Amino acid sequence: MDNSGPLPAQVHPASSMNNHPMQTRSKSGIVQSKQFPEFSSFHTQLTSISEPDTPSYFKQALGHPAWKQAMTEEIQALDQQGTWTLVPSPPHTNIVGCKWIFKIKKNADGTISRYKARLVAQGFSQEYGLDYEETFSPVVRHTTVRLILGLAVNFQWELRQLDVKNAFLHGELQEEVFMKQPQGFVDSQYPNHVCKLQKSLYGLKQAPQAWNAKFTGYLPTLGFSVSHSDPSLFVKKTEVAVVILLLYVDDIIITGSDPSLVTSVIQALSEVFELKDLGKLKYFLGLEVQYHSGGKIFVNQAKYARDLIKKASMDTCKPCSTPSKPHHQVLKDEGTPLPNPTLFRSIVGALQYLTFTRPDIAFAVNTVCQFMHSPTDVHLSLVKRIIRYLQGTLQFGVTFSPGSMVLSGYCDADWAGDPNTRRSTIGYVVFLGSNPISWSSNKQASVSRSSTEAEYRALAHCAADISWIRQVLCDLHMIVPEAPLLHSDNLSALALSANPVFHSRIKHLDVDFHFIRERVQSKDLIVQYVPTDEQVADILTKGLHSPIFIKHCSNLSLGSPPAELEGGC
Repeated sequence: MDNSGPLPAQVHPASSMNNHPMQTRSKSGIVQSKQFPEFSSFHTQLTSISEPDTPSYFKQALGHPAWKQAMTEEIQALDQQGTWTLVPSPPHTNIVGCKWIFKIKKNADGTISRYKARLVAQGFSQEYGLDYEETFSPVVRHTTVRLILGLAVNFQWELRQLDVKNAFLHGELQEEVFMKQPQGFVDSQYPNHVCKLQKSLYGLKQAPQAWNAKFTGYLPTLGFSVSHSDPSLFVKKTEVAVVILLLYVDDIIITGSDPSLVTSVIQALSEVFELKDLGKLKYFLGLEVQYHSGGKIFVNQAKYARDLIKKASMDTCKPCSTPSKPHHQVLKDEGTPLPNPTLFRSIVGALQYLTFTRPDIAFAVNTVCQFMHSPTDVHLSLVKRIIRYLQGTLQFGVTFSPGSMVLSGYCDADWAGDPNTRRSTIGYVVFLGSNPISWSSNKQASVSRSSTEAEYRALAHCAADISWIRQVLCDLHMIVPEAPLLHSDNLSALALSANPVFHSRIKHLDVDFHFIRERVQSKDLIVQYVPTDEQVADILTKGLHSPIFIKHCSNLSLGSPPAELEGGC
């Protein structure tokens, strides 16, 4: 039962059945009501997640030597990079402000790593066409990260992590940008001068794009080529070895078949960029990587989940066994609209990133994502149930085990399952050997007129994802020994994928029809029937109440990764 607010005080009369001479509060009619955390206040959320020693503004930081030292180190780094030059303030020019941002960097176990002070430009005052133009910067896909983890486990490659210090400061600006001098470090000789930025600075609208262009422009000189499928994936292929590099803003994962070649690449990068070699991959973008015997890797987001629960002010809530109620459908207008939906949207957005290693909550998260526009207290209760489920399953994640290079997929659809639009929910999961590397649970873009149509569209979505993964493997010079095997529990959809006759009743499925059929006929894809109680993708269309979970995982204890499903879940 969810409790979103404090309960009213109650006075209970003393029990006539208790004749013990001791006088208690209960006998005196005094009962203190239990206080439950409020979930509807955004300001409460901000207070709960902020560190007590983290300054909110510059003057507050001056009273702590550690923060003063952190600001000095930041200014020294900016000077070494040649980030700006002091010039007289030009007339009729936009001058961008700046601000100090303070943050305590922590390790995966919660201990303090260092005090970080960062000078951030107030990019909101920039004007398009005057001091910025292009801002787009690519980010690596989650599937690519899991694919590289699976390959590293299969071939027993060492995973190493790099961090670029002050990464955005390496980017070179193409536009003229002027900024005020940083607070506390104004030049005494030229107090009225401004900073003409020569290089990028955090907070500028074009900062991510400038850094990405700088780094990716240097990689080809080391022999790397960019993947055509993922612009954040780079590969260096020699006659005897291969090195793979993943870029996520300023965090880098690097691995390969030759450790000495990997080390030489790191040394070459450190000559141009100020790198911090973090050694073996352990903590990356909220992902905790644990190494086990037999070459296995277990990846979860326990710390991220704890922070999320704390953000929702539910760190003392009781856990529940499933993230959603069985066969429970919610209407979009059901309940009372939330007066301030900001926190609801923030929590749901954070839950989306948690599905990186948690396919078990993908269906429930997809459900609450559909109410972002106008959430109600009923929709809020769905989010709270997911959080209560996370409270009892903090150590769940994905296990990567050594295995084959065979690709396989499972796809399913819940025909007209959405009571608001009658659109179908599709789900699929793709395995590399026994390791799950891609999964999805989402609502179809249009209404399907039959279960066959819904299942066929799910088949097309999964086939498209498999095709993309095969292209990534080709970019990595990896060979898939067999045609991928795609499982579906709908015989009619399987018949359509192999039927050379184009029926008039499925004319509106023209694109999906030809997409699947061409791959089946060219032997690039093999489709196969699987019983519903063995349909792994059913978890992504019905949640943990699906037959596959009930059959294989219902006896699992909370807090340990399910071992019954191949690759873990």
